[in-house]
Amino acid sequence: MKRIGVITGGGDAAGMNAALRAVVRTATQEGAEVVGIRKGWQGLAEGTTVKLHPRAVSGILHRGGTILQTFRYPEFATAEGAVPVERTLEKLKLDGMVIIGGDGSFRGGTKLEKEFGIPVVGVPATIDNDIPGTDISIGFDTALNIAIDAVDKVKDTATSHGRIFVIEVMGRHYGLLAAQTAVATGAEEVLVPEIPYDMDDLCRNISKGYKRGKEHAIIIVAEGAGKASYVSYEIKERLKRSVRMVVLGHVQRGGSPSGYDRILASRLGHRATEMLLDGQHGVMVGVVANKFKTSSLDKKTKAPAKAVLRDVGLMETLV
Repeated sequence: MKRIGVITGGGDAAGMNAALRAVVRTATQEGAEVVGIRKGWQGLAEGTTVKLHPRAVSGILHRGGTILQTFRYPEFATAEGAVPVERTLEKLKLDGMVIIGGDGSFRGGTKLEKEFGIPVVGVPATIDNDIPGTDISIGFDTALNIAIDAVDKVKDTATSHGRIFVIEVMGRHYGLLAAQTAVATGAEEVLVPEIPYDMDDLCRNISKGYKRGKEHAIIIVAEGAGKASYVSYEIKERLKRSVRMVVLGHVQRGGSPSGYDRILASRLGHRATEMLLDGQHGVMVGVVANKFKTSSLDKKTKAPAKAVLRDVGLMETLV
């Protein structure tokens, strides 16, 4: 392969730039030209590209987000929306593509393979860590540490005022970020999309904690399990206690990637490019038990959040 493309798709995740840097440096060392698709999947439809070389990706290892940007393009799922993408691909004459992103981006990659004949290798990058075939995805460690730091700070205030705090973290369909944040911060309760919960039981558990002498209560809520505003209101109405709400939101996506994410992204970006140049495609490269593992691009979302909570004895408070 002499000319490959690289795209960052879906939600941004800290470490995407590190993966991009690894792709460019690896491909260049092997004599291949690299074309960056700017603005994600929308950019692929618009033909917005930039030539990438080692100097172009110098100094981005520590930067959050993605220098290529990432815009969604849901029209790609339709026949009409695929037409401009086909035109761009004909113009670029790519021999293959590395896709850095999550589940939606890999569905797009599968379509590139099956309908347009473009060899694709995927690199998992999402703060939700909901991609099968890898123990951890790029960006999850950074997002987790951001959430932990925020909760630790809130806990100081919660203790000082004896208050209940409901803290909402990201996770629309998958609660692993919330679950691990709760475990790492010693939160009293955690609500995740995968596990039904009863508000009366939740409030009883909080009351029991206060009776045992606790001076605060921290409830972590994944956004897909119910909005923090609703949970806060219900707790306040039932317990008649002061409740405060914190929504971390997109602050979890930004910022400089952790050392772990920088190394993970560099390893995966390098390996994915090697595989593509070696003729392997239609797969994602992940890390399982600290070893590279390849899997199909079109696997379904995994859901181990229940197991994480069960392992630390939190399940019985949520069922």
